[in-house]
Amino acid sequence: MTPNDTGTTETAVGGPLEIRSLREQVYEYLRGEMQAGRLVPGTYINLNDISGQLGISKTPLRDAIIQLECEGFVTILPRRGVVVNRLTLEEIRSVLEIVGALESAVILSVFDRITPEHLEEMARINEDMRRIMDTKKTRRFDSRYYRLNNAFHEVFLDLSGNTSLRRIIRPIKQRLYDFPRPGYIPRWELINCDEHDQLIRLIRERKREEAVRLWRDSHWSFEAHEEFIREFYAQGNREIQEQINRGRERT
Repeated sequence: MTPNDTGTTETAVGGPLEIRSLREQVYEYLRGEMQAGRLVPGTYINLNDISGQLGISKTPLRDAIIQLECEGFVTILPRRGVVVNRLTLEEIRSVLEIVGALESAVILSVFDRITPEHLEEMARINEDMRRIMDTKKTRRFDSRYYRLNNAFHEVFLDLSGNTSLRRIIRPIKQRLYDFPRPGYIPRWELINCDEHDQLIRLIRERKREEAVRLWRDSHWSFEAHEEFIREFYAQGNREIQEQINRGRERT
C-alpha cells in the first residue's frame, strides 16, 4: 500500500482498492497513541514532532486534530497548542448517561429482531470474558477482555439501521475506553458479566421494558457503579500523573 498524489492510499494494480484520506490515517495513528498511553491526558501534542515522524504536511494533521476535538479527545488552545483532554468524573457521568440512553433506545428498537442465534453469540462472548478473568493472574488490564466486551454490545448495535446513532455512539464510548487502563477491578467486571447474562435472559423471556431499564438504569448508571468508577479512574489518574512526572524528569 502506497500513498498517491491525492493523499489517499491504494493497493497494487489488480488487487482490491483501498482509499483512505491522510486525515483518516493520521486520526487513527493519534487514536492509537492515546490508547497506548503515549499521548497522555493533560499534556500537549507536539505537532511538529508528529509531522516529522509521519513525514506529512501540517494540513492532514490539523484536519485529524479538528476531528479529535469535535469528539472530545483534545482541546485546541489558541496560541498555546493542542492538549489531550483529561476525563473528569462529571464527564464520565455525562458519557454514561448518554450511552445508556442511546444503547437502551437501540435495544428497544431492535428487540423483535434479536434472534436466538444472536443471543447464543452474546452468551458465547460473555463466557469468553469470564474465562479471561478466571485465568488472569494479575489485575493488569487485558485488551482481549475489552475487545470481547465491545463485541457483546456490537451484536445488538449492528441490528440498528440508524447509522447516524451508531456513528455518534462509538466515539462517545471511546472517551471511556481510551482512558489509560492500568488494571481492572474483578468485582466490577463480574457485575458487568452478570448484567450481560441478565440482558440475555430478559430478551429470551421477551421482557422488553425490563431489558431497557436494566441497560439504562443499571448497566450504564454512574450511581449504580460509582464506587468502582471512582476507584478505577483514580487509579488511572495516578498512573497518568506518574507518566507526566517521568516526562518532566527527562527534560
